[in-house]
Amino acid sequence: MTDSPALASLRLKKNEDRRLKQGHLWIFSNEIDTEATPLKNFEAGQVVQVEESNGRAIGIAYVNPNTLICARVLSRNPKVKLNQTFIKNRLQAALQLREMNFSELCYRLVFGESDGLPGLVIDRFNDVFVVQITTQGMERVKHDILQVLENLFHPQAIVVRNNSGSRELEGLPVAEDEVIGTLPEEIIITENGTQFAIPVKDGQKTGWFYDHRMARRRLQDLVQGKRVLDVFSYLGGWGLAAGVAGAAEVTCVDASEFALDGVDRNALLNGIAEKVITVQGNAFDVLKALKEEGHKYDVVIVDPPAFVKRKKDLKAGSEAYRRINEMAMRLIEKDGILVSASCSHHMTRDGLINQVQQAARHVDRHLQLFDQGHQGPDHPVHPSIPETEYIKTFFFKVSSSL
Repeated sequence: MTDSPALASLRLKKNEDRRLKQGHLWIFSNEIDTEATPLKNFEAGQVVQVEESNGRAIGIAYVNPNTLICARVLSRNPKVKLNQTFIKNRLQAALQLREMNFSELCYRLVFGESDGLPGLVIDRFNDVFVVQITTQGMERVKHDILQVLENLFHPQAIVVRNNSGSRELEGLPVAEDEVIGTLPEEIIITENGTQFAIPVKDGQKTGWFYDHRMARRRLQDLVQGKRVLDVFSYLGGWGLAAGVAGAAEVTCVDASEFALDGVDRNALLNGIAEKVITVQGNAFDVLKALKEEGHKYDVVIVDPPAFVKRKKDLKAGSEAYRRINEMAMRLIEKDGILVSASCSHHMTRDGLINQVQQAARHVDRHLQLFDQGHQGPDHPVHPSIPETEYIKTFFFKVSSSL
C-alpha cells in the first residue's frame, strides 16, 4: 500500500470520542459527524485521520462506510502510517507475548483488535501460517501482511482462508483459499503432550481451535482411569488429550464424518486408538440414543459451536445450552464431572452458569463448580473491548440432589 501524504479526516460528533479515549477501537456510523465528513466520500478500506468534534486529531483508522462498525482504530498516533513497518512492529509485539507463554511454535499469532490489527487473525502451525482477513482495511494491505510474514518467519507455506462469512458483511468476496509456498502433506502440532494432524485447508476455521488449550490441560488432571465423552469433538481436542492423560475410554461425538476421520487419525498418532470410539450424528440425537442404550460416563465435555452468534439469538441459544447440558448430565455417573464450555461472546459467564444450573434442577442434580477455564494467552483480551473475551469453561462435580 502506498503511503498517502495527507489522510482524509473522519470527524466524530460531540462527546462521541469518550469510548475511544477509554481504549475501544470501534467507531459506529451513528457516531460520525456526517455533515462535516459525509461517509459517502470514503472508500471501503480507506485509512483516515480520526478527529474530535473540534477538529483535533486523535488517531488513525480504516473506514468502511457500508457497515455498522464503520471505522476501526489502528493507532492513537495520527502520524502513524499503515505500511509494512507498522505491520512488522505489531507482529513482533504479538510474537513476544506468544513466546513468553509457549515453548512450541503452535499458537494464534494474531488475534485481531487485541493485537492492534483489527480484522486480522493468524494461526501458526510450526512453519505453516494460516491467515484470515475479514475487513476491507486489512484486505487492502494483504500483500504487505504476507510480505512481512515471509520476511520475519520464512515459512514453508502461508494459507489465506477466504471463506469466512464475516467477509460478506464487509463486502469482500468469499473465495477459494490461496496457498503461498508448499503445504506439507501433513501438519502435526503438539498441544498438552498430545499430537494432532491439522487440516488447514479443509478443516473448520483455520483448521484448529487453540482457544481452549488451557482448559484442555486442566481436564488432563481429572481423567485417569475414567470413561470420557467428548461432545462436539471436532478433531478430538478434549477427548484425545484425556486419552493421552490416562483416560480408560474416550468416546468422541461429532456431526462431521471428516472431523471424526481426523479423530481416528489423531488417535493412531498418539497410540491410543484402542480406547477411542467415534459416533457420528447430531449431538442432541446422539446423547438421547446413548441415554436410551444405558451408557454412563465419568466425565462429559460439552463444547458446542456458538449457539448465540448474535444478540437476537440469545433466547433460543440459551435454551440450546440448557438442553445439551441437561442431556449430558443424564449420562454422568454419580459424582462425575461435567465440563461445560461456550465460545459465544453474547452468552456471559453468569448466563451459562444459570443455564447449566437450570438443567441440573430439571434432572434433580446437585452441582459444585470447582474450576473455571478461560481463553489461552494467545487469545489475549483487550480490557476495553469486551467483544475480545468470548471463551468460558466450567468444571462441575455432578452429584445426586442434596
